[in-house]
Amino acid sequence: MLLGDILIAKGLVTRDDLQRAGEHQREHGGRFGDCLVALNILTAEQIEEVLNEAPAGPRNLEETGVDPLFLLQLMIKGMYSENLETPSQIADAMCLPSGIVNALLKDAQDRKLVEAVGQATGGMGALAEMRYALTRAGREWAVDAMEQSSYFGPAPVSYEAYRGRILLQRITNEWVSRPLMQEAFSGLVIPDRFVSRLGPAINSGTAILIYGPAGNGKTTIAEIVGAIFQNVIYVPHCFEIDGQIIKIFDPSVHKAISSDGADSGPRGLRRERLDKRWVPCYRPMVITGGELTLEMLDLKFNELAKFYEAPMHIKALNGTFLIDDFGRQRVKPEDILNRWIVPLNSRVDYLNLHTGKSIQLPFDELVIFSTNLHPNDLMDPAFQRRIAYKLETVEPPEDLYRKVFESMAAKQGLKLTEEVYDQVLAGIRAAEAPLAYFQPKFIVEQVLSSCKFEGTEPRFTPENVEDALLNLFVKEPEGKMFGVARG
Repeated sequence: MLLGDILIAKGLVTRDDLQRAGEHQREHGGRFGDCLVALNILTAEQIEEVLNEAPAGPRNLEETGVDPLFLLQLMIKGMYSENLETPSQIADAMCLPSGIVNALLKDAQDRKLVEAVGQATGGMGALAEMRYALTRAGREWAVDAMEQSSYFGPAPVSYEAYRGRILLQRITNEWVSRPLMQEAFSGLVIPDRFVSRLGPAINSGTAILIYGPAGNGKTTIAEIVGAIFQNVIYVPHCFEIDGQIIKIFDPSVHKAISSDGADSGPRGLRRERLDKRWVPCYRPMVITGGELTLEMLDLKFNELAKFYEAPMHIKALNGTFLIDDFGRQRVKPEDILNRWIVPLNSRVDYLNLHTGKSIQLPFDELVIFSTNLHPNDLMDPAFQRRIAYKLETVEPPEDLYRKVFESMAAKQGLKLTEEVYDQVLAGIRAAEAPLAYFQPKFIVEQVLSSCKFEGTEPRFTPENVEDALLNLFVKEPEGKMFGVARG
């Protein structure tokens, strides 16, 4: 990972800027950071700030924060299960500097667990490395270690380091301004008053309740909120406590910041090689819906592999956690709410290990409850007080509704005429249904599908608009229609 990629992710430089700085470095020499400053791309203060935010790689075993014996066991397991032989292979797999791996290998040799078996054959120009193999005692040691836990991969960070990092990169460190909000919601027609109330809720970093009838953009709004943050955070592959491994980094949740496969870019920034046990990521967003259960909010212990997977809300730390369709889970709403009382009140969460030990983690994330139900049907006044921001999405006024419809049609090359618009409004009124923001998109997609089937140019016709309305609503036997789409 090059720090240049982090500078790009933070919006401080572009790829062209890095290219210019690289050319300057090749011509004049010096540190790459100094080249960025010399070209007036960044200031020295900006570079220093980025360097201070990033976790520096440990220089010795003590600085890893983890028991050296634990790391030795991890290395021996990797040599046993992954057939790792050279220091560079081990260093890459464990995400540790080569100096620390060499110290572990020396300790393993002193304990008669490994032995040198000759030099590895490298490519042209590659430095020769010594190859190591497990002794009989080493293989027995590895088997014993595998019985305790079969985890092998990036070395863990310490529990204390993870707690400290959560606090260091709080979500409230970011300031979401009105211009930033307007830019984020530029593609969505939304009342200005709603944006004015949503902005302070985001900056609070606490909990938000978004409620209102289906189809008016609650989920879309929440997803935009989750993507609005711009800071880079550092997520550990895993952390260790009392010899137990808890995995945190999840590629399905965490969007890692990485170069486009190019590791040949300019070098020379201090700490160019970061602590690889931490993955630079954008702030995560985790979305869960009707499938949420209380068990999903607990540590998951793998009985066979004997290590833990962090629950989804822990993976969302320093980011956003959306509980969509709240009230439609298989467990009672009050049971879910009771689980969140301590995290929302005290800003800490407690997780239990299978050993009976309880661990405490800072609870730093923006929690969004999204529901079609009225809050009074979901929670009592006491819990409503714990959610400081409650925003209702309501039926759009007709002027905004038409604006949404015209914009949606224009994006697909369709022209919304008065006749078509009046036909839609008449159909909705006949169904005795409210206007909803999702309806224009639904109708436009239906019309496009109809035109594709008929092999005609995309356009509104009385027939395909009528078909779209029939798919939008279903009729009761006596003729009254009800909306069936969700949102």
